[in-house]
Amino acid sequence: MNRPSGLVGGRARQAVSGASGAVRATRRGTELMMLAFAAVIMTSAIALVETNQEHEVTLAVVWYGLAYLGIFLVAHLAVRRWAPYADPLILPCVALLNGIGLVMIYRIDLAYAEEAMQVGSDYTMVAPRQVIWTVLALALFLAVLTLISDHRALTRYSYTSGLVGLVALALPAMLPASMSEVNGAKVWIKLGFFSIQPSEFAKILLLIFFANFLVSKRDLFMSAGKRLFGVELPRARDLGPIIIAAAVCLGIFVLQKDLGPALLFFCVVLMLIYVATERFVWVAVGLSFFGAGCVIAYQMFTHIQQRVANWINPFATYYQPGGGYQTAQALFGLGTGGVMGTGLGSGAPETVPEANTDFIIAGIGEELGFIGLAAVLMVYLLLGMRGMRGALAVRDTFGKLLGGGLAFTLVMQVFVVAGGVTKLIPMTGITSPFLSYGGSSLLANYMLVAILLRISDAARRPQQSPRQRPQQQQPPIADAYTVMVQAPSAPAQGIPANGAGQAAPPAPPPTPPSQPDGDPPDTAEDTDKTSPASGNDTTEGDAKS
Repeated sequence: MNRPSGLVGGRARQAVSGASGAVRATRRGTELMMLAFAAVIMTSAIALVETNQEHEVTLAVVWYGLAYLGIFLVAHLAVRRWAPYADPLILPCVALLNGIGLVMIYRIDLAYAEEAMQVGSDYTMVAPRQVIWTVLALALFLAVLTLISDHRALTRYSYTSGLVGLVALALPAMLPASMSEVNGAKVWIKLGFFSIQPSEFAKILLLIFFANFLVSKRDLFMSAGKRLFGVELPRARDLGPIIIAAAVCLGIFVLQKDLGPALLFFCVVLMLIYVATERFVWVAVGLSFFGAGCVIAYQMFTHIQQRVANWINPFATYYQPGGGYQTAQALFGLGTGGVMGTGLGSGAPETVPEANTDFIIAGIGEELGFIGLAAVLMVYLLLGMRGMRGALAVRDTFGKLLGGGLAFTLVMQVFVVAGGVTKLIPMTGITSPFLSYGGSSLLANYMLVAILLRISDAARRPQQSPRQRPQQQQPPIADAYTVMVQAPSAPAQGIPANGAGQAAPPAPPPTPPSQPDGDPPDTAEDTDKTSPASGNDTTEGDAKS
């Protein structure tokens, strides 16, 4: 007896049969359980902060956790409705990172409020605003997921996306400093009480453009030029796109006085070119151009020289304006946390400037230690790997490049932030995705996750089996029309064929198929043809030669 395809191991699961007949589960139940687990971790973290800050732990903490689970439950239902085959771990990873970020922002708010109270001033907490930005980001997430039913539809707007992305990227550099500059970097657009960082959205728009451009112009990058030291170099006329990308990045770097967006954008473009062509020479050429431009910029601009000096030895420039004070304080915090950390609410992350934005990684490393910080980085790595997995499994080239570029953007952004905090690379102004305070980063990254889920859904969705033509019904073997094989003729020596002096009788005529229900023939003519007494029997005299 056949068992229903939706029942596996006695439990109901959402499943579908693919072209091969195998049952593929949507795994939305796994996603829901992981979201609940993320909400439990966030609730426990808030309780630890309240306990270590000697605050009364009330049932309000539980309500915070339930509210957090509720807003992500809406996102889960949207994914279940519009992207049922998407990867079940992407959204829980995002929820966990966002929850940890909210807890750290709230913990830093408590420290800033205590400092303000000691000096007799007021401090406005930013954690409630981050909650509002999270709700708005999830609303934008739902809008992208519902409006983009197929990621391949984005190819129709690729050139428009590229133009809008370039304008958004360059606009802050063209505005006066009063409308665009914050902490020395011109990356904002400030309009009264409202401010936005357009480079966060520009990276997604430019990725759409470059992915479609590489799909249509892939042969351009596959053309080989002269060989040098056994390496096939690209032709000089084919270097235009990579030179333009390097020039745009360096122009942003110079005009905005910010290394982070330029480094992120250029590395993503190089990754896309390498994935499209599988030729490492393009990566080497691109890094050579970028390195040469950085050397030239270092010789021309003093603020770049200051960044490099802070990177090489932040303690030497500790007391200088714009010196290595931030980097040194972050290193002190990481050293204080050690392996196990001081505990949530027991450290002093507020001693690092911009602790809730650019240096939130340092606060996590101080209070959660090396183990906690490594766990957070592993969640980022898992998020990037699942995004890459969906990009590799999708069936169209545009989806592979776009999904791979979006996943690599998240991983590269975390590397730039963590590398700057730990003094691995010069410090930049990029925020940690889903952790740092900021509305622009949350809105853009939730859009990015929605597109990743759409690509993952297309990759995991089973193919529809082609319609098979109905086969003609074959009659049973017993009712099939048969032909009797005629006996061979007598040998040439005149020996009788039957061995008894007589020739073999001729074969009877073919018997037509009988009635399927076993009824007798309908006519007398049919009876004469099939009856053994019809006079057609072969006699002995007829067989004589």
